[in-house]
Amino acid sequence: MTSTNDVNQRQAIELWGGLEATVNRVRDQYFSQMDQNGHAGRLSDLDRFAALGIKALRYPVLWELIAPDGLDKADWSWPDERLPALRDLGVQPIVGLVHHGSGPRHTSLVDDNFAEGLAEYAGAVAQRYPWVEYYTPVNEPCTTARFCALYGLWYPHARDDLSFLRALMNQCKGVVLSMRAIRKVNPDAKLVQTDDLGKTYSTPELGEWADFYNERRWLAWDLLCGMVGPEHALWDYFIGSGISAEELQWFRDNSCPPDIVGVNYYITSERWLDHRGERYPKQYVGVHGFADIEAARALATPTPGVGPLLQEAWERYSLPLAVTEAHIDANREDQLRWLMEVWQAAQDVQRAGADMRAVTVWALLGSFDWNCLVTECRGYYESGAFDLRGPEPRPTAVVRLMRELASGRTPSHPVLQGQGWWRRPGRFLCPPVATSTSIAALPGERRGAQHTVQPILISGATGTLGSAFARICAERHLAVHVLNRQEMDIADPASVEAAIRRYKPWAIVNAGGYVRVHDAEKDSSRCLRENAHGPVVLAVACARHNIRLLSFSSDLVFDGSKGSAYVESDPVSPLNVYGQSKAEAERRVLGVNPDALMVRTSAFFGPWDRHNFVTLALQALGEGRSFSAAEDLVVSPTYVPDLVQACLDLMIDGESGIWHLSNGEAVSWAGLAQRACALAGIPDKRLQLLPSSALEFSAAQPRFSALGSERGRMLPALDDALERYLKAVAEEQQRGAMQPGAAQAAHYGSN
Repeated sequence: MTSTNDVNQRQAIELWGGLEATVNRVRDQYFSQMDQNGHAGRLSDLDRFAALGIKALRYPVLWELIAPDGLDKADWSWPDERLPALRDLGVQPIVGLVHHGSGPRHTSLVDDNFAEGLAEYAGAVAQRYPWVEYYTPVNEPCTTARFCALYGLWYPHARDDLSFLRALMNQCKGVVLSMRAIRKVNPDAKLVQTDDLGKTYSTPELGEWADFYNERRWLAWDLLCGMVGPEHALWDYFIGSGISAEELQWFRDNSCPPDIVGVNYYITSERWLDHRGERYPKQYVGVHGFADIEAARALATPTPGVGPLLQEAWERYSLPLAVTEAHIDANREDQLRWLMEVWQAAQDVQRAGADMRAVTVWALLGSFDWNCLVTECRGYYESGAFDLRGPEPRPTAVVRLMRELASGRTPSHPVLQGQGWWRRPGRFLCPPVATSTSIAALPGERRGAQHTVQPILISGATGTLGSAFARICAERHLAVHVLNRQEMDIADPASVEAAIRRYKPWAIVNAGGYVRVHDAEKDSSRCLRENAHGPVVLAVACARHNIRLLSFSSDLVFDGSKGSAYVESDPVSPLNVYGQSKAEAERRVLGVNPDALMVRTSAFFGPWDRHNFVTLALQALGEGRSFSAAEDLVVSPTYVPDLVQACLDLMIDGESGIWHLSNGEAVSWAGLAQRACALAGIPDKRLQLLPSSALEFSAAQPRFSALGSERGRMLPALDDALERYLKAVAEEQQRGAMQPGAAQAAHYGSN
């Protein structure tokens, strides 16, 4: 880690990593991120982290986990194994002792003995690991105090200013006493003090609120630096809330300035306050009647990001800086864009003269349930550098970007050419606000300078998948060209070559093909041309030009004899011509281009075309007409928007080979209709449950072709997908925008 304080001889900004390790208490229940992300029992993660090129890792040795019943009963086996392993791997641990926690059950943030108890624990950690140099005794004291003692979300669930300030001061006192105890063992120990650093903007009517919030954000660092005296902007707030001058004087007499000011920055860090609460969704309007919303969702002029905030911190403290958390819950390309924007901002601040040490990629394993501020275990997962939705943590495109940044290489992923959602026109949740507040523009190179952007080419312009890819790529600001057969005939090598020369894509999505399963029995030559020969032509061209290829296969490559869900490695044995065409495509495409991504899926339904099974069933039954469905054919339904989103992420990550993507559940076609009716509130009395033999299909059908996966379950559960489908259909109907798609009803939604 960088050690010089000479701002004139600046070393390169380092890349650090962070492990989401929150152990917060909600009433009498503890929520541990490490239990959810599996790191508690997976030592192999440390090798993965070291391979990223990081110099340091924010790492938990948490009071609540190691010594929940007192130091005499502490269990050190976990850090005994892991901290030396990190050292041996050349990664400096930045040891955290409390991470959004409130300590073991016998204490809390408003307990007068909290600080002394934490310091005793900190001293024991230092005695056991005297070689550890960097510590964060308490992560985000100000933010944690707000959640625990002002908003009442976490234990002890207080909701008043005095409790907030008491919790804040107890944590900061704990930091001071902890560093004192640590430095008795290791005089060279250094404090990396983290907190969320944002900024609040407002209408003139709420200027005083904004000013207050903008002063409050500094309080933890101000206390540690001994800066809170009668001259401080919030002195009267402390005294008026019930904090004594003597308590504040203690921090002036016992200052403990951070060796590194750690700035945590999220899309939620910058806020907009608006007295016109009626303009905004209800969830953003608080008890005071005004709206408090992410600035990115309201301001017509985007804020410039973390750069000016880092500059403010440098000017306020003149202490070394690091971005100690940089993460966004977003699609993969926006995760990359967010990290790149933060990295460039840190470089700008360093060039302007600040002592900028590092940028930390946060939540290397992702995080759970932060969309409800970890007040419940809902299972909501947002991936990080690794994606945990598989048997082992899977490296994402963030890993590639981290290695490029760590080694000084120029980041090369084509999706970095687009703008993040926080800078795009579609980000608003209400009419955008033009503010007179001074908001500096981004440097020119990050404002979307004019340059050629490599697109994704999508074949199958008129089909369900092709139109869905076009729509979602536009939403995600991924450059795209959707081509019909006249523009690119995938079975014609010359046509494919011409399209590649013209558009210079970085990826091609084969979203077209022959979809009429039963007609294929009499039209096998055309089916094989479009479903087998065409994908091979694409695969050859993509291999030659080093272009990513995504193509689609089907559950119909299986004969149904397994009797349980098929996984990727199961042998294929198609029963019909359509399935044979897909099986041949898999074999030949991956034979000539092993880097291609081949996605098997089934039973499409979605909100943007009228000709899928779920839409047809609900329409007929909702109008009181009868509808027939097979009760003996079991499939895995797939919600098209979920499929497209996951495919784009996997493609951006550089995944290859066969993947099974569906919304997971094995259900008959009749059962799917019943499930959709139940969620839509439509009677299913006129639903006719028939054996498949009664439906007179031309092509033989596998009785059980449900798809499981040995690589990872990437799509949400079926009921969740159906609920979102119904909501999306209602929105489409309100806009009058539902358009016919490819006629796929002949096989009840199979691709």
